[in-house]
Amino acid sequence: MMSAVESKKSESSDATGALSGRDILCFSHDWTGDPLSKTHLMRILARDNRILWINAIANRMPTTSKKDIGRIFRKLSAFAEPVREVEPNIFVLNPLAIPSYGSGAVREFNQRFLSSQVRKAMRKLRFEHPVNMVFNPAAGLLAGRLGEAELIYYCVDEYTAFTGASKGLKEIEEELFRRSDMVIVSADNLLQSKKQFNENTFLIRHGTDWAHFRTALDEATPVPHDVAQLPRPIIGFHGLLADWVDYELIKKIAERFSDGSVVLIGKIAVDAERKIKVLDEIKNIHFLGRKPYSELPAYCKGFDVAINPFVINELTLAANPLKVREYLAAGLLTVATDIPEVRVLENCLVARDHEEFLSHLKTALSSTRRRSEISDSIEQESWEAKVGELRELVERIGGET
Repeated sequence: MMSAVESKKSESSDATGALSGRDILCFSHDWTGDPLSKTHLMRILARDNRILWINAIANRMPTTSKKDIGRIFRKLSAFAEPVREVEPNIFVLNPLAIPSYGSGAVREFNQRFLSSQVRKAMRKLRFEHPVNMVFNPAAGLLAGRLGEAELIYYCVDEYTAFTGASKGLKEIEEELFRRSDMVIVSADNLLQSKKQFNENTFLIRHGTDWAHFRTALDEATPVPHDVAQLPRPIIGFHGLLADWVDYELIKKIAERFSDGSVVLIGKIAVDAERKIKVLDEIKNIHFLGRKPYSELPAYCKGFDVAINPFVINELTLAANPLKVREYLAAGLLTVATDIPEVRVLENCLVARDHEEFLSHLKTALSSTRRRSEISDSIEQESWEAKVGELRELVERIGGET
């Protein structure tokens, strides 16, 4: 006997084809956040599909920090906003839910309340038999219950290993793995650990917005003033400053290259505020805050080398840091701690410990490799190519059912 999802799929798959001319639900992070893999994928799919982007449903319990309290107020305010088209064919919904999934009563409330919000938006947009592409495991509460034709779980992190992950999230995610028609993962470690739940689990590594970051090599791209005058060498990082960043290593980098500058671009996460204090008194570390995505290539142009200093734990071993591909596209030799997904990248020097990291930095800074060669090495890893891989898998698996 076919499930509801399988039944809907049989009604629509012949008429609509593989991810073309479709209505797509996308449960993801907040649209206003930094562009992540989901953003890039959906922008390409929006060229010939309609997307209902559902802003973040919390995966962790909020703290009493000012940042989390501010986020709660922003969520409450955004909930009152109507669904709006933010880019051609991309419509954003701001849902509201209780960030706890362990209790039966709370889970049932969230399920009904969220379903009501999403279905209302679908009716407004006249979405029928959509593809549900879930990037957020908390959306497993609804997955398969919205009249979907296909259900795809696109898993890009070991979500239950995040600090403060909500109670009950592990069970919800495991059921999502099992219920999905297809699971896509972005790292080989995720493939090995998740294929036990679903035989249709496939690896698609991240792409890069190569043309955007390649502008770091353009003569016309100015280096921003807040890095242009800093002492060199400039050792740079951009991305979320979370608790998976190795701040002790950054401290050692600043001390070893005391005549140069360590530049950290990005928002400081709540869970990292205590750990990052080890850097407070170090004068050659420069916190520049979050910068617009449009400006990141210019900052990369000002770097002499880029770093990906992650601690090694369950979370990072399954990570595929998008920033590393962005550094390479900008022509930067990159030094990274030893997580599996950076080992496959040319022009990324991988360090097994702190001392080797410092040694690799010295090697990278003395390298004569041209930035254009480094950038060219990653050109084929585009997001368009990744969407092509996804479409091929959807077509193949759809044909087998």
